[in-house]
Amino acid sequence: MREGVGGGLLRQPRAVWATAFAACVAFMGIGLVDPILPTIARGLRASAWEVELLFTTYIAVMAGAMFVTGAIATRYGARRTMLAGLLVVVVFASLSGLSNSITMLAAVRGGWGFGNALFTATALSIIVGAASGGLGNAITLYEAALGLGVSCGPLLGAALGSMSWRYPFFGTATLMAIAFVFTSTVVRDTGPPEQRRSAADTFRALRHPALFALALGGLLYAFGFFIVLAYTPLLLRMSPRDLGLIFACWGVLVAVFSVLVAPWLRARLGPMAVVLAVLVLLTADLLLMALAARPLVIAGVIVSGALLGINNALFTSLAMEVSPFTRSIASAGYNLLRWAGAAVAPVLAGILAEHLSPRSPFLLAAVAVAASALFLLMRRQRVVEGLRSRPEAA
Repeated sequence: MREGVGGGLLRQPRAVWATAFAACVAFMGIGLVDPILPTIARGLRASAWEVELLFTTYIAVMAGAMFVTGAIATRYGARRTMLAGLLVVVVFASLSGLSNSITMLAAVRGGWGFGNALFTATALSIIVGAASGGLGNAITLYEAALGLGVSCGPLLGAALGSMSWRYPFFGTATLMAIAFVFTSTVVRDTGPPEQRRSAADTFRALRHPALFALALGGLLYAFGFFIVLAYTPLLLRMSPRDLGLIFACWGVLVAVFSVLVAPWLRARLGPMAVVLAVLVLLTADLLLMALAARPLVIAGVIVSGALLGINNALFTSLAMEVSPFTRSIASAGYNLLRWAGAAVAPVLAGILAEHLSPRSPFLLAAVAVAASALFLLMRRQRVVEGLRSRPEAA
């Protein structure tokens, strides 16, 4: 049963803090390019849809890699898999800063996404295995690292990107190298090794009705999430500093609401009731951004951070709780579909903006999030049954 935020949340082994720090830096890579998207577009003479490839290739490769990361983790161990992911990110983040064309930059961002897939498939498993206070505290710490990384990424991108769009990539590579050294010295594989699995087990996991429902709902939800994250900077066309401040505020709300508010709401209202209510509110917020003037668009972006923080935490914890599969396999199966939605969103937003209207991506995002709410409402009982019947994963 999920525990609250209490129970010694801050009293954790060094391995947990090291992994959480690495997760924070890894998730900086998602929001890092937000403030510098317009600058990259000008510097490399790229169109809106071409610059959005920086998100799409990164996330598409990460989603595809989820097919094998669960199997890799059970074969070679979570620690080795995580360290390999960190090392891959160091290499491809450095290559991103050396790119001379939008094609090369998009390609190496794909390599970065593969490294992140290796990391994200195992970091949560390591934190869950080593954290004190149960699954609830582990999920809270992981989501806090995610939120902090997403909020710090735009600040780092803005600070270094005001000098050159290349510097944020070099800065991230340096931080990831530090994280690699830190985690390699203090993190050890925790608990008994998971039963060895094949890549096909990732798809078998998605045959579980509750996990599939959450993964497909997560796909549609992530589509809306990444329209906000990846497309809004191009719509607003503000300076790196201003965009960095907007998305830093957004990221702070993601962190605070995932760590403090999501567990509180879950304990009082139940997880599915909260997920559905937040999806409805997010749909309304996206419609506002599609129709309102620029100041309200900015406000809508910042407010969305609170809504996204709540559902990020709940989707993640539910996916880990509803199926009988090991943590690595359940996480890989869920993320395979969730990141697929995130991968399509940025480049589709750029195409719609160029050929339909600048606000049309928000309308499509609202439709996707509303569809997620409707689908999960119809599959709600499946998820509830999964929570009640889940045995200990082998």
